[in-house]
Amino acid sequence: MAEYLIKNGFVFDPVLGIKGDRVDVAIKDGKIVETTALSSPKVIDAAGKTVMAGGVDIHAHVAGPKVNIGRNFRPEDKLFGYKARSGIERMQGGFSVPTTIRTGYNYARMGYTTVMEAAMPPLYARHTHEEMRDTPILDQGAYPVFGNNWFVLEYLKNHEIENAAAYIAWLLRATKGYAVKVVNPGGTEAWAWGLNCENVHDPVPYFDITPAQIIKGLIEANEYLGLPHSMHMHANNLGNPGNYTTTLDSFKLSEGIKPNSKFGRDQVMHHTHVQFHSYGGDSWANVESKAKEIMDYVNSHDNLTIDMGQVTLDETTTMTADGPFEHHLTELNHLKWANADVELETGSGVVPYVYSPSIKVCAIQWAIGLELALLAKDPMRVFMTTDHPNAGPFIRYPRIMKWLMSEEARKQQFDAFKHKDKVIDATNLANIDRELDLYEIAQMTRAGPAKSLGLAHMYGGLAPGLEADVAVFNFNPNEPYAPDDIEKAFGSAEHLFKAGVQVIQDREIVSNGNKRTLWVNAKVNENPQVMRDVKEKFLRYYTVTLNNYEVTGHYLPNPYVIEVDATE
Repeated sequence: MAEYLIKNGFVFDPVLGIKGDRVDVAIKDGKIVETTALSSPKVIDAAGKTVMAGGVDIHAHVAGPKVNIGRNFRPEDKLFGYKARSGIERMQGGFSVPTTIRTGYNYARMGYTTVMEAAMPPLYARHTHEEMRDTPILDQGAYPVFGNNWFVLEYLKNHEIENAAAYIAWLLRATKGYAVKVVNPGGTEAWAWGLNCENVHDPVPYFDITPAQIIKGLIEANEYLGLPHSMHMHANNLGNPGNYTTTLDSFKLSEGIKPNSKFGRDQVMHHTHVQFHSYGGDSWANVESKAKEIMDYVNSHDNLTIDMGQVTLDETTTMTADGPFEHHLTELNHLKWANADVELETGSGVVPYVYSPSIKVCAIQWAIGLELALLAKDPMRVFMTTDHPNAGPFIRYPRIMKWLMSEEARKQQFDAFKHKDKVIDATNLANIDRELDLYEIAQMTRAGPAKSLGLAHMYGGLAPGLEADVAVFNFNPNEPYAPDDIEKAFGSAEHLFKAGVQVIQDREIVSNGNKRTLWVNAKVNENPQVMRDVKEKFLRYYTVTLNNYEVTGHYLPNPYVIEVDATE
């Protein structure tokens, strides 16, 4: 494997504490090494340019059945542009729901090298892995959904944490999953009966359990196993005025539980797309930001991480395992709607949506997401996402960087709003003059997500021994720049290395890389009861057999297995 020396760049690396110093970065055998370890490297002159580790996206919907429903459901999304095969690049298309090929290439162009699929229905894990396998360049993992699973509901109702943990371990192994994901706990199961759980104390029909019990029980099961990532939650009551109280109630369920992980994480809960969960008011007429209240809690409790779910003011495609929310959304915008139930496990919905700057609520949502990041005292615990594609496509990350780094850019966007004064009155953003720097951006997009995922030993930094995932951007932080210069530079990496392989050279894709699929193999003591339960439910309820359920060999041509021993 070739050796590389990236010289004279302005390096931003929270792992090493480097804040824009000129530092050389050495690559050998797929790893970052000391410069003295190189013999005859290819030299890349990064003078006047920014150098960072490859980006890590902790939460995006990029593979699996609901994504493919979105592609088929919205042929108009493809009208945003196809690109014919060119050089090493395969044909690609789509905007808010791009093809797998475009997904890999577009992430790479922004300097991202690791992306996690945020909600994998276990029954359709094979489909999810097929799409991840087809996505070039990126290392990926997927989070199976547990918060409405019949096994989980029954075990937690009976306070059987050990059985719940054993089942989680089995399902992670069966689906080749990475983490415990919870979506609208209990609410999606209630939706099978036309109902919902709108707060943490609403009972789940027919199961005699509440969302609070599900959330706390899954945190305890996650820590029983000692998994790399904390329990990853999409709370109840998403997208409704006044829902910030539900969010705070959900946060509080993590109090008093200590992290049990050998992978370097310090938290027991990750709450995703918090912008959608930070609304005050009691109707859309008086909806307002409660980002300050949310961040007051996050800043004072170091046992949780969050991500933004930033609205990008685009036409997009919403998709989520929160089935009742998608029905609610189609009742609001009267656009087409797809709905699915996944046997004993989960559900989903898909609805197009336009976040228009002419609509007051959309502008308020835009402001709330930015407030979350700008009010954060610890950027290592608050991560940049759009909940792709729900609040907007991931290709807008450079634009979000611009808004976070430039008060002028935010003022320009405020001036473009039709209801500017009402938006300012309902939010805090206009009074925030903070501008993030590239070191803080690296914390939010690299080191922080990698640590939260339990992958800080591989990703997120440029320390010797880490994976050689390195991005070079044509951006000089020491020279005057306009806000749009940020978006332009970080939307098109000049060079990108993935595991030591150069995949972008002079802004051109030159390799499809050698992507890996990350999954967690959690070993537990033998549990005959759980295996009897699994076999019984597959015999009585599932439409497939166990042999046709588990994800096997060819679905993961290049797996990377993270071993966890919970037998001690």
